[in-house]
Amino acid sequence: MAGTGVFTDIVDGDGVYKFYSEGEWRNSSSGKSVSIINPTTRKTHFRVQACTQEEVNKIIETAKTAQKSWAKTPLWKRAELLHKAAAILKEHKAPIAECLVKEIAKPAKDSVTEVVRSGDLVSYCAEEGVRILGEGKFLVSDSFPGNERTKYCLTSKIPLGVVLAIPPFNYPVNLAVSKIAPALIAGNSLVLKPPTQGAVAALHMIHCFHLAGFPKGLISCVTGKGSEIGDFLTMHPGVNCISFTGGDTGIAISKKAGMIPLQMELGGKDACIILEDADLDLAAANIVKGGFSYSGQRCTAVKVVLVIESVADILVEKVKAKVAKLTVGPPEDGCDITPVVTESSANFIEGLVMDAKQKGATFCQEYIREGNLIWPLLLDNVRPDMRIAWEEPFGPVLPVIRINSVEEGIHHCNASNYGLQGCVFTRDINKAILISDAMETGTVQINSAPARGPDHFPFQGLKDSGIGSQGVTNSINMMTKIKSTVINLPAPSYTIG
Repeated sequence: MAGTGVFTDIVDGDGVYKFYSEGEWRNSSSGKSVSIINPTTRKTHFRVQACTQEEVNKIIETAKTAQKSWAKTPLWKRAELLHKAAAILKEHKAPIAECLVKEIAKPAKDSVTEVVRSGDLVSYCAEEGVRILGEGKFLVSDSFPGNERTKYCLTSKIPLGVVLAIPPFNYPVNLAVSKIAPALIAGNSLVLKPPTQGAVAALHMIHCFHLAGFPKGLISCVTGKGSEIGDFLTMHPGVNCISFTGGDTGIAISKKAGMIPLQMELGGKDACIILEDADLDLAAANIVKGGFSYSGQRCTAVKVVLVIESVADILVEKVKAKVAKLTVGPPEDGCDITPVVTESSANFIEGLVMDAKQKGATFCQEYIREGNLIWPLLLDNVRPDMRIAWEEPFGPVLPVIRINSVEEGIHHCNASNYGLQGCVFTRDINKAILISDAMETGTVQINSAPARGPDHFPFQGLKDSGIGSQGVTNSINMMTKIKSTVINLPAPSYTIG
């Protein structure tokens, strides 16, 4: 169970989870805690430390010192420790998954999958890091016009320093390790600021890295209120890189962070374009999977269906039939649709639904809500003047907009201020490629719902969906910088011929 067995050290006698600093689990000097509300019961389930700015200062100071030594650690040794952490993480998947169920109402089976996937990501990152960072580049000066071969340039990748990682509530373990593992293999130190909902799962995950034997101070995990330590962390002069996944907060961070590398994924309004020649059974299955998995609380969820009018009636009926089979209830039962993460989230979703109702959308199911639990809802005949056509609900509500041409669908997709992913369903590969090229999104899926994984694939957004690119290789490269050493020769040097 959470907080027991090997995890006993991470919780104090009052049941408040500690923060992690200098290789130790500690209580904050503030004497305060932050409550974590169980989305299902809507009651406090966990509490974490409310850390102070002074404690943040100490963590970053320690991280800078630890990073200097870590950068001198052989690459194979860094990889060895990451492999060890991955094994420990997978070994203790059950208590970590339990935290995800209680904190973010993630279905039990999906919670276990997230932890296992995270362990696999850490191991893959260790192996990929050895390959990427073990290679350099050699340039000679006479490859540029006007130069003799009097200079040799050797380039390699070196760490940035202290990386600040801020994952979101919906994948607090997987999206944390997608930042932690690349940072560590590249020779950086890592400060994790987990989301409030998901913090306890993240603390359990960090303890797995602790048990693996990483040097003290190299990894830290600070919890607390964003209003007290959020800006202080992101604007801290000791931070050399920020990797953030979340919402509009990322835009504010980017304006305040200064001249450091930023990696940000900030949400999407992923459009699904259905052509008249599409396999409608395949499309319907992917729309339901993409739109309602984890109650739609995914950046890569299908957020709007744009279907050619001639096949819209058939498609909507197929989707309705599949929606009717979705199970609704508590995450402990492994239901398909579980409570959304907070009451404020449920209220926001309801606001979008009521706006659509007022403006004449067709409700394919009755709108039902009990607390944070919202039954899956398909809205047909949605028009561009409805909020749901543009805003990201992050819940189990999916709008269908009927279109008369492919161009109309592309226009709607590109008119969004988001540009994370999109998808197109057609049997014509030529049409698929042309539409993909025209869609202003970081990724386009052909005949499949949007998805972030596999975790080594590049993952990026355009416009307000973020900056930079994720995926194991891209993250390692982003968390390093190029160092060049130029050897100047006294005379031109050529291979003896």
